[in-house]
Amino acid sequence: MLTVDRVLIRASVERVFAAASDVERWPEILAHYRWVRFLERRDGGGTVEMAAWRPFGPLRYPTWWVSDMTVDRRAREIRYRHVRGITRGMDVVWRIAPGGPGTEVTIEHDWTGPRWPLGRLTAELVIGPVFIHGIAARTLAGIKRFSEGIT
Repeated sequence: MLTVDRVLIRASVERVFAAASDVERWPEILAHYRWVRFLERRDGGGTVEMAAWRPFGPLRYPTWWVSDMTVDRRAREIRYRHVRGITRGMDVVWRIAPGGPGTEVTIEHDWTGPRWPLGRLTAELVIGPVFIHGIAARTLAGIKRFSEGIT
């Protein structure tokens, strides 16, 4: 299952990359994030625990995962390998590049699904389009608002 989300942000690559890579600050700038904390730090990344809400109208479903995070400032990429939670084994890459009148940000989630019967089907029909896309789209919209100076 491959889930891709994109946005064009009218801000500099440097500003967008700073917002995207400063994950501990996400709960301050992204209303759907419950918490983000490093369990271990390594070279701008490390092992990070994240928790977010996935809203469904007035209801909010809690999500949680732990990832190994790698920050490549030169390539302007942030990579995650989910190591705990239902999405264990998922690979995520943020690509931040100049484009159009601003900065293009792409998030790709690549995952075969949970290791239980019908796991891949569940990932493709529910987890990817409903949860992963739902949270990633909100994250990109929030990074966009913050980077563009819109509160």
